[in-house]
Amino acid sequence: MAVFRKINLKTFQTRGFNLTPVEFKDVVPFVIKRLYYFDSFKPADKTGAHCHKIEEEFFIQAKGASTAIIDQGQGIEEISLQPGEAIYCPNYVWHGFKNASSDAVIIALSSTNYNPDRSDYIENYDEFLRLREKHLKQ
Repeated sequence: MAVFRKINLKTFQTRGFNLTPVEFKDVVPFVIKRLYYFDSFKPADKTGAHCHKIEEEFFIQAKGASTAIIDQGQGIEEISLQPGEAIYCPNYVWHGFKNASSDAVIIALSSTNYNPDRSDYIENYDEFLRLREKHLKQ
């Protein structure tokens, strides 16, 4: 089973800007099928916390700051993210974001193509706990 982890990306200061290359082969443990991003956060906004049965995701804090809400089955933890930091969320990891700065941009890389029917989502926390336990026993 894949394990959640936080990654510090290397940023290089060049002539007039910062460059943060992300070598997918070194940090993303799945084939990337989709990229999307979050921006234009309002101060009280948070994303809907959930987990996936199949999808794996890799989130990059590209600008601003946010707090990731994570549960790997041992209780909710909050992980502060700054530019140049990323997190890998395998399936059956509860995740969402809150306290994003108004200038925050979070880039997401996904192992699946977009599916609007949300059949891969578990959005009820109690159901997540029950299904995660079942998943671990398999």
